[in-house]
Amino acid sequence: MAGQIPPQFIDELLSRVDIVDIIDARVPLKKAGKNLHACCPFHNEKTPSFTVSPDKQFYHCFGCGAHGTAIGFLMEYDQLSFPEAIQELADTVGMQVPVTQQASLTPARQNLYDLMDKVSRYYVHQLQNHPQRQPFQDYIQQRGLSPETVAAFDIGMAPDGWDNVLRTFGNNQQTQDQLFEAGMLIKNDKGRTYDRFRDRLMFPIRDRRGRVIAFGGRVIDADGTPKYLNSPETPIFHKGQELYGLYQARKANRRLEKILIVEGYMDVIALAQFGINNAVATLGTATTSEHLRLLTRSAPEIVFCFDGDRAGKEAAWRAAENALPILGGNFELKFMFLPEGQDPDTMVREQGAEAFQQLVNQAQSYSEFFFATLLSRVDSQSMDGRARLVEIAKPYLRHIPAGLYRDMLEQQLADHAKTNIATLNKHLEKPAAPPRAKSVKQNAMANMTPVRMAVMILLQHPQLHEAVPDTDKLSLLDMPGLAILIQLLETMREHPHLKTAQLLERWRDTQQAPYMEKLAMQPLNLSPEQLEHELIGIVTRLNKQARDERLTYLMSKPLSQLTEAEKMEVKSFK
Repeated sequence: MAGQIPPQFIDELLSRVDIVDIIDARVPLKKAGKNLHACCPFHNEKTPSFTVSPDKQFYHCFGCGAHGTAIGFLMEYDQLSFPEAIQELADTVGMQVPVTQQASLTPARQNLYDLMDKVSRYYVHQLQNHPQRQPFQDYIQQRGLSPETVAAFDIGMAPDGWDNVLRTFGNNQQTQDQLFEAGMLIKNDKGRTYDRFRDRLMFPIRDRRGRVIAFGGRVIDADGTPKYLNSPETPIFHKGQELYGLYQARKANRRLEKILIVEGYMDVIALAQFGINNAVATLGTATTSEHLRLLTRSAPEIVFCFDGDRAGKEAAWRAAENALPILGGNFELKFMFLPEGQDPDTMVREQGAEAFQQLVNQAQSYSEFFFATLLSRVDSQSMDGRARLVEIAKPYLRHIPAGLYRDMLEQQLADHAKTNIATLNKHLEKPAAPPRAKSVKQNAMANMTPVRMAVMILLQHPQLHEAVPDTDKLSLLDMPGLAILIQLLETMREHPHLKTAQLLERWRDTQQAPYMEKLAMQPLNLSPEQLEHELIGIVTRLNKQARDERLTYLMSKPLSQLTEAEKMEVKSFK
């Protein structure tokens, strides 16, 4: 994949992007000397070991070993493919990924994205121009949505009729096949093909990059069923991994400090209408662990918003159960419950944004909700009830990763059970140990070969290539790593402004990539002046070794077998 996008474009992209901005928007960073650090987003830890270098445009975790460039971070953190990460970065700095390359990456999938975007624009056009649009516009006005809000969410209308989309877009078999694949067409038992969405208010569902991947449709007739209809699972839409409104929330907030999870499209849209533009909704499914991983990478605080009735409490507990495997990270999960009979849409209209925000600010922490729910199932005043509390809690604690958060939950359980942690631990399963920090060898530089040292210096201080003496003779040596050193120097001479991140990206997907990434992370405890002196010394010694080996080879040949060029070469050595 990497090779399909010109390296020159990637060089230019990384020169405009600042890895600090990219990571800081997702994981708040703190200054630590010339670098920045944070608790690693890729594993649970108590003290920060995740470091970002503005100079190298590179990140590295000394705990779990995660490392890479801004491109690699997006691929790991946002779960993007290489071309998707490129596109995401290009969008942030207003660059256009080369069209021919972009189209060649995943043509089948790209065609589905393009088709869904056209269908979305068709629905918007129908809401504005269709002869039967008035009931839909009346409904929108009745719900109090402004033209700006309707435009922000690209709300549209699927006209009544069996084949509007089919007739408009399915003018050949290939496009019809794509409409089936995207979930826009259905075929019944008699073989008849018709539109999935008919006579509905339409809500395009966008992925994190803003591409239309599916639709939700709502009937406006009180007798219509089902009330909401979502696209089925398709190659580009997996409802357990997508959230309605996340794209708009990230677009409206430079940095999301908090995300609300609500039930439906209209809740998200109504809250946005009142200036609360950090709400998202699941798509006809309970909140999954994949949803939560996505959200905790977007904001440090997640607040579940549920109705205060029994169904709302049950849905909240399902969300709490799904969150167990990810607890303990650098984020908070909270739960808020609305007064019975209210939903976010009705409450924000009747009581206003300030009253709604007060409820958000009073949300229960995960631990409060967790223990309140378990305690409601037992008689905590009796020893028998407290013993049962421990037994009920055990299966849930088993799924929580080892670390400080689990330790604190266990302490809280001991307090509720009126026992001590030592007694409690006898009856709890021992958690899996957290990842052990990888030790950094203090004598790494002392044990390093000259070639390896030269590559490491050049990767971390690319500007020093200008001080390197002539290397024409180096190709004569047969030495591990020398080919990389030569190629690295040639690349720098051709592109003298490349930094560490750009150099590493040029070796992406090669066998040498892990080797070079490892060298880029090794600590160099010398000043740039000392490193320059070291680099010049290494290359000078390598040149001398190459010269000596070449002279030895030539002198070993009988004089009669030397060519005129070789005789001149021997003279030049003297």
